Amino acid sequence: MPYIERDGVKIYYEEMGAGPAVLLSHGYSATSQMWRGQAGLADRYHLITWDMRGHGLTDSPDDQAEYSEQQTADDMAAILRACGEEQAVIGGLSLGGYMSLAFNVAYPAMVRALMLFDTGPGYKNPVAREGWNRTSEARAVAFETMGLGALGQSAEVLASTNRSADGLARAARGMLAQVDSRIIESLPNIDVPTLVLVGANDTPFLGGTDYMAAKIPGAKRITIADAGHASNIDQPAAFNAAVEEFLASLP
Repeated sequence: MPYIERDGVKIYYEEMGAGPAVLLSHGYSATSQMWRGQAGLADRYHLITWDMRGHGLTDSPDDQAEYSEQQTADDMAAILRACGEEQAVIGGLSLGGYMSLAFNVAYPAMVRALMLFDTGPGYKNPVAREGWNRTSEARAVAFETMGLGALGQSAEVLASTNRSADGLARAARGMLAQVDSRIIESLPNIDVPTLVLVGANDTPFLGGTDYMAAKIPGAKRITIADAGHASNIDQPAAFNAAVEEFLASLP
């Protein structure tokens, strides 16, 4: 199985196909397995998926400092370079979408385009951010007290296999939680083609989707009918068609 190693932490990834590179990042407590329904992209693209720290087959280091937005962006850059790519279409769902925005801030030269699925850009309002962080802390505590029994029954989680409840708890505190408004404030400065896609039934993320579509210059917004938070799993044919149309439109 392919891994990169960064300062003793092994990061799992998969790659298939040839052509322009596409890197997809999963949601919190899911893994790269949630993208199985998108394997057809490898017919035309160099498709790369991976497991974030604390998730799936990637290591779950004991040090809380090893889980951060910056570490995640650095992992993504290292994976792309290990795959021989210096630029890619960067996409992700939920936490993976937020981290795609964070990657664009940290490594703009490596971003050919963005694909943001069922995600949000964070918060300008510190009170709203603190509310989100309380939820993140509750997720961490649930994994510490219930183990992997706290995973829940969402489609993207059911499609995935995790190994470490402690790793997921640390990921909630270090990657799911947010510390500032840098990412949401970066939206008007995005200068690459961007697809913003959401399931019609993903109520908590409809507002964030509208906000991103309005703030990102030239963004293309797509709603997938009869889909919830895991729009790629709920309606794979419609999801894949939207993604392939967007990718085919890139210069």
